[in-house]
Amino acid sequence: MDPPFQEKYKSLFNDYTMVSNDKDENLMNSSDGWELPLIDLQRLTLKDPDIREKCVEEIRRAASEWGFFQVINHGIPQEVLKSLQNEQRKAFQHPFSKKAEDNVLNLSANSYRWGNPRATCLRQLAWSEAFHVPLTDISRICDEHKTLSASIEDFAATANTLAQGMAEILAENLGVSSTFFQENCPEESSYLRMNRYPPCPFSSEVFGLVPHTDSSFLTVVNQDQIGGLQLWKNGRWINVKPNPEALLINIGDLFQALSNDVYKSIKHRVLAPQQVERFSLAFFYCPTYETVIKSCIKPSMYREFTFREFMMQIQRDLKATGDKVGVSRFLL
Repeated sequence: MDPPFQEKYKSLFNDYTMVSNDKDENLMNSSDGWELPLIDLQRLTLKDPDIREKCVEEIRRAASEWGFFQVINHGIPQEVLKSLQNEQRKAFQHPFSKKAEDNVLNLSANSYRWGNPRATCLRQLAWSEAFHVPLTDISRICDEHKTLSASIEDFAATANTLAQGMAEILAENLGVSSTFFQENCPEESSYLRMNRYPPCPFSSEVFGLVPHTDSSFLTVVNQDQIGGLQLWKNGRWINVKPNPEALLINIGDLFQALSNDVYKSIKHRVLAPQQVERFSLAFFYCPTYETVIKSCIKPSMYREFTFREFMMQIQRDLKATGDKVGVSRFLL
């Protein structure tokens, strides 16, 4: 069921000179781990305004200092998460040939993705496979995977509520309209990405997912306990220690521009597991393509742009260089 990475990218694996002098100790040793800020969201529901305000302050501090934080009592039932994890595993168990034909789940064209067709060296190759699921595609999922469809629907509804709540809290002190996210981020404009990282015999040479930032306002992540997520902080890569009780939330590019860099979209990557497979699930909280992104903080560091314009620029950069440039393209 694994994608034919070595066959497809044979020329890259034959040319080790590109990476022989570019060893990264963090790729070799991921045993240590940092615990991200952990926030109990139940405090937002309490009547005591001081407790709620302290929780809000912790969310904003974590977003500005880390760009990543963990949440518990987030409103997404554990049974929903476990059901989706199980169905996700089943979807990836199909033979590669069936997955590659895009008819396994009956999703839109190019929903199944693996490797990196634009890779010119091993460090641009992602040793992973994924199902990219726009929420408008949920109704398309075939009857054979009816339980997967129901699980995605349950997860997406609650993840959208969680993301909108976090976005509104983070934007309260930015001068953004209190109805901005409700008006511009309907559930159907977001999407889900189910990831699988197969065991990799070249884990010291390739990534599971290459260094990148997310093209969203916020991303909600549910990962297994294998580990491998790293983020860039204080000039180096640090390992993120998995927490089985928590979900991860990270700032995306759009929030960085909206907040005028109050909150940063932090570069992160995933190490390729050497002996075991790894799974994760990400919900990308996105606006409609016509939504205009502009900061209310003056002077603004970024020119205003639409989400469509932003995504089109990303595609142009990927085609030209193989890498995403991101929000810095829109700096004034």
